[in-house]
Amino acid sequence: MSKKITPGVVITHTIMIALCVICIVPFLLILVSSFTDESALMMNGYSFFPEKWSTYAYTYILGGGGSNVIHGYFVSIGVTVVGTMLSILMTTLFAYPLSRKDLPFRNVFAFFVFFTMLFNGGLVPSYMMWTRIFHIKNTYAALLFPALLMNAFYVIMMRTYFSTTIPEELIEAARLDGGSEITILWKVVAPLSKPMVATLAFMIGLGYWNDWMNGLYYVTDTAYFSIQNILNRMLQDVQFLSTAAATQASMGSVVSNLPTTGIRMSVAVVGLLPIMIIYPFFQKYLVKGIMIGGVKG
Repeated sequence: MSKKITPGVVITHTIMIALCVICIVPFLLILVSSFTDESALMMNGYSFFPEKWSTYAYTYILGGGGSNVIHGYFVSIGVTVVGTMLSILMTTLFAYPLSRKDLPFRNVFAFFVFFTMLFNGGLVPSYMMWTRIFHIKNTYAALLFPALLMNAFYVIMMRTYFSTTIPEELIEAARLDGGSEITILWKVVAPLSKPMVATLAFMIGLGYWNDWMNGLYYVTDTAYFSIQNILNRMLQDVQFLSTAAATQASMGSVVSNLPTTGIRMSVAVVGLLPIMIIYPFFQKYLVKGIMIGGVKG
């Protein structure tokens, strides 16, 4: 028996299709623009059907600085994987005790977590702390720790999931069987929290992958540049050449052949491509985790 199509179903599907188009069309335009010749972009603007195609923007990015881009990819992948694992571990170890009603001073610890969402020391004190006390400048720790390793919002999400989704009776049964808190967390709570862990892992990993502020503040050695810092440096170089060409006629012929707009588009594609590749593997858990958080929260 076929399902009856109601006006509500039609409206819902129409809205969802429209939202999908709104999300997909801008990226397709960026992708096509990155393969469009610079002169065609300047004359005709952005178009899904350009008059002339060109790969010169990618040649510029991957050509002279190809080794730097590849190295930056390895740095970003390593930092993202290690940072996500450490962040999930610390978030879980912090959120699980907060979810236990018998934790001494539970409300005090919860207040400190919430307080950090409202106030912070500011950029200058943070920079002085990380560089003068912890000495993380020009180390991989500079890309892992500041502002990314522990997020209060993620701790609250994980705590809420534990307290509303994991049955109290299940934990009590495991405790009666002689299980310690670590054993209960590892063998009982963690297997039941895969949707939330996968959701947070994707969100945390996305934050690590897109981060360029830590590299800007704490890294000057190019050996520690992530892909975002390398791409940002390329954009700054292109902007500098464009500005210099406007004041020095001798540089005009050099910069006129440089696809400044195409480089910006190709930089966006190069930065987005890995996330688009891994997103389908996390989509199932991401949707489930968000739905559970929305219903239970």
